This record gives sequence, structure tokens and C-alpha cells, in this order.
Amino acid sequence: MRTIRRLLIANRGEIAVRVIRTARALGIETVLAASEADLDSVPARLADRVVPIGPAPPAQSYLNIDGVVGAARAAKVDAVHPGYGFLSENAAFAERCGAADLIFIGPEVAQLRAVGDKLEARRQAVAAGLPVVPGGEVESTAAAESLAKRLGVPILVKAVAGGGGRGMKLARTLVELSATLDFAMAEAQAAFGDARVYLERFVAVGRHVEVQILGDGERVIHCGDRDCSVQRRYQKLIEEAPAPLLSDDLRAQMRAAAVAFGRHLRYRGLGTVEFLVDTERGEFYFLEMNARIQVEHPITEMITGIDLVAEQIAVAEGRALRLTQDDVRMSGHAIECRINAEDAALGFRPSPGTITAVTLPAGPGIRVDTHVQALARVPPFYDSLLAKIIAHGANRSAALERMTQALALCRIDGVASNTAMLATVIRDPAFQRGGVDTAWFSNWWPGSGTHAPAH
Repeated sequence: MRTIRRLLIANRGEIAVRVIRTARALGIETVLAASEADLDSVPARLADRVVPIGPAPPAQSYLNIDGVVGAARAAKVDAVHPGYGFLSENAAFAERCGAADLIFIGPEVAQLRAVGDKLEARRQAVAAGLPVVPGGEVESTAAAESLAKRLGVPILVKAVAGGGGRGMKLARTLVELSATLDFAMAEAQAAFGDARVYLERFVAVGRHVEVQILGDGERVIHCGDRDCSVQRRYQKLIEEAPAPLLSDDLRAQMRAAAVAFGRHLRYRGLGTVEFLVDTERGEFYFLEMNARIQVEHPITEMITGIDLVAEQIAVAEGRALRLTQDDVRMSGHAIECRINAEDAALGFRPSPGTITAVTLPAGPGIRVDTHVQALARVPPFYDSLLAKIIAHGANRSAALERMTQALALCRIDGVASNTAMLATVIRDPAFQRGGVDTAWFSNWWPGSGTHAPAH
């Protein structure tokens, strides 16, 4: 066991603020690795120390393994917390941290590799006894056509190394398949340097439900489930926990499947097992595993009372899980809305700039995770997330009412935001009933883009 006394945060924005908050509570000194664009950011002011890691473009800073590891060594930290995105699931980065005698706050390198490749993750899921969407890897147009004939059309073409919808295309007929395959492979090669693709049966009506797990290499527990079906172009907008309108049996099956997958991997750290729920068939399928903390982790913290970052750190130090499954008790309902710097009226065009004034909600059951304040700059180089508003209530109705009030109080001037659009979603009767599918938002909001399923 090795105690972490000084921690490098290899990230930016609200997740950097979030990690600083827990580290400070644990008495851990924080060092922020910041690009030139973030040297005067809110996280930079909150950290005990800041180390520059390069110019604003991510490839020259937050994605530069040599630069981040060099900064960590120069700052003489014990550990690195990668947050989410950037290098958080990069096995090569985790390996370099280990070689530099730095604790990587995340799973083991072999586990990152096992779930980072989508085909390998499917194989591991099958080995663990989880159901997967029927499909398989294809290396030629002839092989793709043969598999598509067996599975039926429409069919999805998905990049092995894909993410965020890149390298994922829908072929509605066998005639379209060849061109779709070429398009997906070219996009995958350009985005990930890996042109490999595979096919999956298209699920027309599906929900995105995920299960939070935590393991220490010996034991694995779950911390409940979340619904993330309100998405635009594969990006989540609203999440809630627990997932509404699931039968007790289906919920229990998914939670058990997630834990089984973690046990199969002998998983160490915090992770999320994602499932596609086929609402027409009443079945669920393994999608992938995110081997890091999720953007939406606060809703799990709100219903369980568990500081997930603190548990991440404890496991990384080599401690056994401090919780048993019986210790995880869920109370009430929580909803999270992502406030982004984008203009919904102009096709969700990003809106960088300077925030001139900001008013964020507060009160019972309300939590706001953010890195913005008046005069803060919103650079054009990074994700547009400004804040996450989380509302918790004794039940879903109470949480919805609190979220409605919270969004009405939220005001961000100087840049456009999607706050009004989110307020409209929250009030919509279909969302109020619960259980909308991944196609719902794109079919409902004008100008949100042509929908393809989020799996």
C-alpha cells in the first residue's frame, strides 16, 4: 500500500475542480497540469500548484504523454488522476506512469487494453456470460454482406476503436452496405488510426442504461444504475439515477451482469458497464465498458452518498474496498443536466468567448459542478461543457420539480448556452413519463441532426 500525498490532475474544466475538492478533503496536495489556455482558469486558481504542459491544442498538451509524464515527474507527485476524456483510458499513458513510478488512478494496463478495443471487450463480455448485440468483425465487403444477410438489415457498421459516434454508420439496405462500410472505415482510420470495423444488428428502439462498478482486484460491487438515453449525436445531455421504468428483474439482471464482468476482469478501480436495452424485445445487451470516472457520476453520488473519487483514490493506493454491497444503499432519485456553451437555435454551434456574468442555482437537493465564473474564458479548443446541474429528490417527481426550478435560476451571459433547451426537455410530457429511448431527442428537437442509434 502506498499513500498518495501529492496528486497531479491531468485534465481541465469541471472534472479538475471535482478532483481538487476531494483531494483537499483528504489532505492531498494538488498539482494541475494546464495548457497555456488554462493557466488562469478556475481549476488553476484552486490547485495548490500549476505546471504548464504546452500550447492550447490538446494534441500538444493534454494528449501529450511525454509532456504530462514529464510534468508529473518534475512536480514530484505520487499519482496522476486523468479525469475523463483525454488520456483517461489510454493504456500507453498508464504504462508510462507505472514506468515512472507514478500511481495511475484507474484500472490496470491490461484491463484498459481489454476494454479499450471494442471487439476484445465483446469477447470478454461473452466469456463473462453477458449478452451482446449479435454481430462480428468483418474484413471485406463480401464478408460484411454475408453477415448482414444473416443478421438482417438495417445494420450498424461500427469502428473497433470508435467513440462518440465517429466510425459508426447505419446501412439501411444491403445495397447501401458497401458504400457505408467504406465510409466508416475511412472515418475510423482518420479519427483513430485504425480502420477495423464490425457489424451489429440494429436495435430500432433502445435505451442506454449503465451500471457503476467499483473493484479492488478481488471484490467488485455496483453502485446502482443510470439512464443516459437523452442524447444528441451520441453525446449525452441528461442523465438520471436510478434508470426509470425498468422492471425489478431487468434492473437486477443488468446490475448482476456488470458485477460479473468486473469479476471476470478482476477489475481494479472505478468503471461503468454500458448496456443497450431493447425495449421491444425486453432484452439487454452489453455495449462497452468505460474504464474511468464518468461525466455523470454525480447522480450516483447523490443517491448513494458515496464519494466516488475518494474510493478511486483509496483503491489506487492499494487498499481493499472499503464498502460491501450491503453498504451501498440508494435513496431517492437524481437528474443531471449538462450545460454546454452552444447555441441550440443555430444547430448547436459551439459558443466560445468570455462569460460576463453567471448565476447558478443553489438550495436543498441541488448540486452544481462547474469551472466557470464571471470573466472566465471559454476556449474554442475543448469540450463545450460549462456546468452540470444535479437535482436530487425523494422520488423522480421531486427531482424533476427541483431541476425545473434550478434551470429557471441558471443564467450565463457572454456565451450562448443550452439551458433553455434543457428546461424544455425537462417539461416535456414524454420525458416526464420517463423511459424515453435514444432516438427520442433527435426526433423531437428541430435541427438536432439525423439520428442514428446510440449504440
